[in-house]
This record gives sequence, C-alpha cells and structure tokens, in this order.
Amino acid sequence: MVPSVIATAAVGVGLAQGALAASFSVSGQEFKVTADELNGENFVQYGSIATEDGADPTKSGKAHAVAVSGFSHATITNMCQSVVTPNLPFGLGSVTLRLKAGDPKDTDKKVDATGLYLDVSELKGDAEFSNIDIGVRTGDLKNPGVQPDAGKYVNPNGFSQRAERAKLTGVQQKAWATTAGTFKLPGLHLSLAKGVKECY
Repeated sequence: MVPSVIATAAVGVGLAQGALAASFSVSGQEFKVTADELNGENFVQYGSIATEDGADPTKSGKAHAVAVSGFSHATITNMCQSVVTPNLPFGLGSVTLRLKAGDPKDTDKKVDATGLYLDVSELKGDAEFSNIDIGVRTGDLKNPGVQPDAGKYVNPNGFSQRAERAKLTGVQQKAWATTAGTFKLPGLHLSLAKGVKECY
C-alpha cells in the first residue's frame, strides 16, 4: 500500500503544478466529489457507458450507464474527491482517500481544468445555464463534443444537450471516471483516513 500512496502523492504534485494530463478512475468503485461552485464553458451532456480498466463490456460485463458532462474549460471552488477502499488486510479495514483543492477564501486558487469530462451516475446541486440547447443529436456536438476514446460507446443519433456556459453550485456527485487535458490543483491536500470519511 505504501508504494501506491507515494505514487499517488507524486501524481498529485504533478497535477498541482499543471504538469500532467489527468485521468481518475477507480476499478469497480464509484467515487464522490463535492464542490462549492463549478463554472464551465461549452457544456455538453450525453449518455454513454463507463467501463472498468478498459474492459470490453460485451465480454466482461464490467460496464455502467453514465451521463457524461463535458466542458472545454472549467474552474472549481473548494473541490473534494473521495473514494473508500474496503476490507484491507492486516486489520486496516476500510480506508478513505480524500483529495481536496481550491481554496474557497482565495479566488486566485481555483481548480482549473481544460477538456474536462465527468462520467456521472448521480448529481445534486443548483444549476444555471446560458444559451442552452436541449435535444441535440449527439453526433452534432461540438466544443468539446463527444470524448474521443468513449465514442464507440455513444449513440451518434442519441439525445444530448449543450450550453455556452454552465454554473453549478452546492455540487454533490457520484462518478465512475474523470478525465481532463490539464487539471491544476492549487492548495492540493491528499490524505488517508481509517474508516469511511467521504466528502459527503
């Protein structure tokens, strides 16, 4: 477990410095995310399938229906992400990994992401959209459009929506995966806690 924690911390430092493209996925588990506010540009949303570790869902059955939310650019205030690993050996039991970033008291320290895609199974919060277009053919989505790697799991004639801007406040979200071209995490704090101590 210790080497994996060190590797995770190293990746976190790289993300905080804007050095890496980002991809968060948890094999066989949903993770939780909260944020005080998310402001996104060129919002798109459509249905898709999230697979575990790139498994072929037709053979493995390791697939989950998701609503994909995409943004060409987004800023996030006071973000928290958590995942619980249950039943660890050596008497550890459940352990929660929490990642926090984006100081709510400092507007210059917001989480900043480009090419952001969220594979969401549940979302709660307040939403405000600018110039929203509902009922768009999925294959016609532009900026950022359908995530390239997930295209094979998307019906091009399916239902989708888009908006020039989206503002989400009081966000509580369950997700199977998050990907981004760049993901900057100012004020990054990664911690492990014994037991179940999720973001919400």
